[in-house]
Amino acid sequence: MGYGSGELIIRSYNAQNDRVRVEGLESICEVGPADKPFLFTDTLGDPICRIKNSPIYNMLVAELGGQLVGVIQGTIKLVTLHKPPKNVAKVGYILGLRVAPAYRRHGIGSRLVTKLEEWFVACDVDYTYMATEKDNEASYKLFVNKLGYVKFRTPAILVNPVNHHRSSQISSNFKLTKLKIEEAESLYRIYLSSTEFFPIDIGNILRNKLSLGTWASYPKGETWGKVPTSWAMLSVWNSGELFKLRLGNAPISCFMYTKSSQLIQKFLPCFKLPSIPDFFNPFGFYFIYGVYGEGPLYGKLVKSLCNFVHNMASSKPKDCKVIVTEIGGNDTRSKLHIPHRKSMSCSEDLWCIKSLKNEDRKSVHKLTTMPPTRALFVDPREV
Repeated sequence: MGYGSGELIIRSYNAQNDRVRVEGLESICEVGPADKPFLFTDTLGDPICRIKNSPIYNMLVAELGGQLVGVIQGTIKLVTLHKPPKNVAKVGYILGLRVAPAYRRHGIGSRLVTKLEEWFVACDVDYTYMATEKDNEASYKLFVNKLGYVKFRTPAILVNPVNHHRSSQISSNFKLTKLKIEEAESLYRIYLSSTEFFPIDIGNILRNKLSLGTWASYPKGETWGKVPTSWAMLSVWNSGELFKLRLGNAPISCFMYTKSSQLIQKFLPCFKLPSIPDFFNPFGFYFIYGVYGEGPLYGKLVKSLCNFVHNMASSKPKDCKVIVTEIGGNDTRSKLHIPHRKSMSCSEDLWCIKSLKNEDRKSVHKLTTMPPTRALFVDPREV
């Protein structure tokens, strides 16, 4: 395709030459459908912040006539993926596709994806996948209709606003304990290693400085040394240390309601009205991952853990505005008990997948048609 301003050049990101220009591009590119409120990303001066904690990563930039007009990022890792004859696959994850508004609908996005796929192939990747909002029509058309990706899973994204003026209640019937990293890794390998997209390097995730820890909850009167009759566990990742988000394209009524609810919460707390955080200024968030447990009290235990995380976030700097959890779309038992604001959450995110090897192309159909495991491990490094 001709671009009018010269040849389109796609190359690897160079921090010294490209950092400021990539940040400028990020500042004008929205995340999400353009006809709805969307998010802007503030990378805090480090455009590769979202991928640099992954085992292998790459960022490509597109230049046209000397101007930087597009970027894309990718990561590579080994995960559990049920595809005979083996259950481990090397997967490439695509994220951070941005094209400057003035240069859209000229094929730049598809060229960036294709170039990133070529890098995946050179690294012997089996499958590549991406995540998008279910109603992001432009993204769906590009990946599914044009580039051959197929719908794979529809996880739920649960968002719980942090109330810095009030703590969440934690049941006195349960005991909470912070697990050692070695113990958390062992439990995840025992109970979640067969779930889809479980990262083989789970130990590296848990040891990362952004992982604030892993906590377990169980009934009082029982001991953690023996397997309790009911128990739950989760881990917390501080995404706000990497990048901030900011809401855009929201109606003025939303802005006014946010401000008024905050004033009521501050000066008239007796009304106990739900406060809406200020999303119009850059904010950070905690990401809950590795949610699992067993027993008849699992729901109450996981809720108790989530309330603990809320209280932990509310005691931190006030730029931590929300707690985000992403779970498998059919994990209804967790969804019922993880605190979240329905109006802020997404009941169906969309993951799409594509095989990069001829011998695996038939297995993609099996992967997309076989029933998903209840649990879905969402890597916090890819949020």
